[in-house]
Amino acid sequence: MRLCFLVEEHYRHDGMPLDVVRQLIAWGHRVDVLRPGNSLMAISEAVRAGSHDAWVLKTVSGGPGLTLLEAAAAVGLTTVNDVRSIRGVRDKALAAVIARTRGLPVPVTYAAARWERLAEIPASEYPLVVKPADGSSGRAVRLVPTPDHLVELGPELAGEGLLIAQPYVPNSGTDLKVYCVDGELYATERCSPLHPGQGVRERQVPLGGDVARIAAQVGEVFGLDLYGVDVLLGPDGPVVVDINDFPSFRQVPDAVARVSRAVLRLARTGTAVSAPAPALAQEPTAPATEAQGAAVGAAVGAAVGVGGAGLIDGLGRADLVNGAVGGAI
Repeated sequence: MRLCFLVEEHYRHDGMPLDVVRQLIAWGHRVDVLRPGNSLMAISEAVRAGSHDAWVLKTVSGGPGLTLLEAAAAVGLTTVNDVRSIRGVRDKALAAVIARTRGLPVPVTYAAARWERLAEIPASEYPLVVKPADGSSGRAVRLVPTPDHLVELGPELAGEGLLIAQPYVPNSGTDLKVYCVDGELYATERCSPLHPGQGVRERQVPLGGDVARIAAQVGEVFGLDLYGVDVLLGPDGPVVVDINDFPSFRQVPDAVARVSRAVLRLARTGTAVSAPAPALAQEPTAPATEAQGAAVGAAVGAAVGVGGAGLIDGLGRADLVNGAVGGAI
């Protein structure tokens, strides 16, 4: 198969997805890596060419990669995840509305284009958690204890675009991140970004039944196949505070191989999963040959800025990197 990975600058050195790129190339597939935040390309011609079996997105919220992915979907190309599902969770205000409407446990969510308007939220709702509606990787997330603190933080919030605010959910200072890979759920415990002094060691933990049902429901509601859910264990039970498409999958056992298999299955079928998928027996697990290893190194090296060929000759400086050629479909 031939796949195109859209990798934002923020993730250019990240093991996820670059380790997945390495694995797919080692299995004999061709992978092109495009850095949409640092490329000039003739987008209409590149997408219209339709030379890939699927396009995979790993970008920050609000990054240019989502536009390119939506362009690919608009002409009928397969995307991982489904581009409509990605849009539904990238906008945190929209995601909160969808989630609460479908019965998911999400805090009451306020939205304002200017931080000054947040001052109208009743004092009884404090403490608040305030963050950009298009935020990612914990960017500009603020714990606001009182209305007076909101005024103090105002200058930091200015220019962040649409903001959302939710009442703080009392918790132990530990976040639970639930990852879904092809219908299988895994839970990781980690220190909350709002309580960095807790010193919690990130580790895989057992997944309780209530949290598992909520995480599975998130996938059904938003139509996601590869995703993560941030859950807080509050005094009234689990609460969903964030949803991410194509997260880091940290602490997931054999994450690279699992995600790689999921990407291949979705590229072949283009459909959402309703039950755990069997392993793809045809994917080799033996070490890559010397030639494959060289191709892996060339592709990933170029992906992080060492060089690389254009998407298609004559279409401009796309900085799309060619991986190993070949691979059975």
